[in-house]
Amino acid sequence: MENALVLIIEDEPEIAEILEVYFDREGFRTISASDGTIGLTHHQRLKPDLIVLDVKLPGQDGYEILAAIRRRGDTPVIMATALAEDLDKLQALRMGADDYVVKPYNPMEVVARAKAVLRRTSGRNAQQPMRIGVLTVDPTAYLASIDQPGGQVVLDLTRTEFRLLSYMARSPNRVFERSELVDACLPEGEALERTVDSHISNLRRKLALAGADQLLSGVRGVGYKLADHHG
Repeated sequence: MENALVLIIEDEPEIAEILEVYFDREGFRTISASDGTIGLTHHQRLKPDLIVLDVKLPGQDGYEILAAIRRRGDTPVIMATALAEDLDKLQALRMGADDYVVKPYNPMEVVARAKAVLRRTSGRNAQQPMRIGVLTVDPTAYLASIDQPGGQVVLDLTRTEFRLLSYMARSPNRVFERSELVDACLPEGEALERTVDSHISNLRRKLALAGADQLLSGVRGVGYKLADHHG
């Protein structure tokens, strides 16, 4: 739960800012979207751990956005609305929301609900180990290793290096832009693209030392990709 990324889809900037402050204070990372289209783009790119989704949005409403999110997967969603009728609550839960808060809400309560939802859904989001060539990344065990003829070599990675490797391992052969890696993997205080280069450089060095120097490569002017060049 520590450092979990919360996507706030809310068209009132003051409300979004207040929620960000409260989530940040509890150790979460946050990103906001002022409408559903931007929210769905963030969801696709950044794979947030939880979404706080307002029902009343410009363009597509929250229910349509929830339906789109559910077609993609089971990211936990807390619906927020100014309507207190039980009917709306039932509709949200029936469509796959994990919880429901009514405006005006106490932001501390929203954070508490988010923690409860993440605890409840952590099992369903437990990730399987990922394999790319000789590399195995196990997000649940926080472990990355390289297969060698003499056995597995466990990589000694920092938290950020592991986060970068794990994030890229979900989509092998895809080129990740630096800006995306900053948003998805770096702590708030380190959000500079040149910092990504430094972390990636250390990660490549550690992979090379373990005999897997071909796995992680730079794509000039764009970013980085993780690929099995021997596959």
